[in-house]
Amino acid sequence: MARIPSLKLPAAWWSGGMAATTRWMESTLEVVRWENMRKAGRRWGWWGGVLGALAGLVIYAPASWLCQGVVVLTERRLLMADSQGTVWNGDAVMVLTGGPGSRDARALPGRLNWTLRWSTQGLRLSLQQDCCLPTPVVLQVHPGWGRVSAEVLTQPVSGGPLVDSGAIGHWPAAWLSGLGTPFNSLQLGGVVSVTSNKVVAEWVQGRVRLGGQVHVTLDDVSSSVTTLERLGSYRLDLMGDAQGPVQLSLSTVDGVLQLSGQGEVGPGGLRFRGEARASDAQHGALENLLNIIGRRVGDRSVISIG
Repeated sequence: MARIPSLKLPAAWWSGGMAATTRWMESTLEVVRWENMRKAGRRWGWWGGVLGALAGLVIYAPASWLCQGVVVLTERRLLMADSQGTVWNGDAVMVLTGGPGSRDARALPGRLNWTLRWSTQGLRLSLQQDCCLPTPVVLQVHPGWGRVSAEVLTQPVSGGPLVDSGAIGHWPAAWLSGLGTPFNSLQLGGVVSVTSNKVVAEWVQGRVRLGGQVHVTLDDVSSSVTTLERLGSYRLDLMGDAQGPVQLSLSTVDGVLQLSGQGEVGPGGLRFRGEARASDAQHGALENLLNIIGRRVGDRSVISIG
């Protein structure tokens, strides 16, 4: 019986078919890999764009953002107008106002310059102004869990070490008229100087605590309310205690107008009780001024706040 020939494919055909199949699979895998790489590249591109936009937003954040924070923190009593630059390096005009709804405002001459930098200890804010802050004032902010502290420092020597005690700055007393009543009526002249001694402010669970001492001196004070060229010089001491309210003490250094008083600043705000008296020789010249300063009780004017 004749044998049926087997259906045997030529070896060359088989090997050629396998090669074609392998090339097709490789090309398909290449397409898949290319698609995956293209999608991954697109995702990384989106992430890169978002991160770049955020970095640019942080680096080039406008100075007005910082100024708005000051407005909110001071309840619109201190404005930083006509701001220029960025949050990290900018300048603005300092304006005192009487707060919301007040029409009183007074600007300082020149511009306040600031730089804000990250350091190993936190944020460092440096302030300087030709008229009033000739020595750079540095606020060293230390963030922490549930609390933030800010230390007041100065840099007497350019590029030198920071110190925690000394003169902060001086301002014209006329600037206070921006605060409204009674300063807008008194139209004060003279110079207000501030020095500090180891001042540290802490924000703990929404409460502010102040440690250290601040000394405010009002030198050669005058007023348009009286014909006298000089009323005197005065000193206001603020003594902070991290465990309690800030204590206030007002005293007279010299002059025909005698001022004195005690008070405190705590969670409930400012409380102050004081009085103003005129020397016997100048009582008549200071009559109108005593009526404006506080409530008249005999020959003295009682000052009561809070």
